[in-house]
Amino acid sequence: MEELLNKNEHWDLELKPRTSLLDINLKEVWQYRDLMVLFVKRDFVAKYKQTVLGPVWHFIQPILTTLISFMLFNVVANIPTDGMDSILFQMSGIIIWNYFSTCLTNCSNVFVTNASIFGKVYFPRLVMPLSIVISNIVQFGIQLLLLFCTMIFIGIYKGEQIYIGWAWLMIPVYVFIMAITGLGLGIIFSSLTTKYRDLSVLLAFGIQLLMYATAVNYPLSFIAKKSHKLYNIIKLNPIASLVDGFRNAVLKGNVDFHSLVYPVIFMTVTFFIGMILFNKVEKTFMDTV
Repeated sequence: MEELLNKNEHWDLELKPRTSLLDINLKEVWQYRDLMVLFVKRDFVAKYKQTVLGPVWHFIQPILTTLISFMLFNVVANIPTDGMDSILFQMSGIIIWNYFSTCLTNCSNVFVTNASIFGKVYFPRLVMPLSIVISNIVQFGIQLLLLFCTMIFIGIYKGEQIYIGWAWLMIPVYVFIMAITGLGLGIIFSSLTTKYRDLSVLLAFGIQLLMYATAVNYPLSFIAKKSHKLYNIIKLNPIASLVDGFRNAVLKGNVDFHSLVYPVIFMTVTFFIGMILFNKVEKTFMDTV
């Protein structure tokens, strides 16, 4: 009788232990897409909740940062911008860097900041960092629209022709590589900070220093002329090639596909290591958080 009952049982949800560290159930993640959408809305709404200007901060932040960078690097330091308008040069680098740094920083705290949720209800843990990456794409899209509007305004003001061409099709490629790299590095740090909280402080400090080694405020060609050794060191940073490539694609229409090889390899390796650590830590992190 008991065997007959077991045969007739049907479960809506069956939880099984992971058989390997690379056991990534993307089908299950897709089944929880509605939850991911809720997390995206939560992140977008909660960020500027109870603020006077609200989403307007998405415009104010890059505008003020661009103006300060323009004054420091282009007016005071007089660093050339490879023939590109200085304001557009700074703004394009800043918005793509902001996307990467925000993804990395927010994903690095996913276990610690959401421990109360993880301990109460089951859902694929990968949903949380993925929702962070997607919600930041919304912010990036708003700031990219600001960049295009600024390009039109400066083009009309100066009477210069702005670039509009096929290279803009590469924008999603650069954003995708940035997103997966930020996700991979973020979940690596998130997995490690469950035990070693000092890493979160190190990351907050290191992300500020990394910006100056990422060609956000200066072109890589300028460093190549000044110091070939320093140029080779900066080229070890894959984000520098992505920022420089994104800026050249948007403003000049120049795309160097060879420069994407190293960032893609780095992205793949980082995501691979991140998923191994993520799957390993998610089983036991509630005991250490």
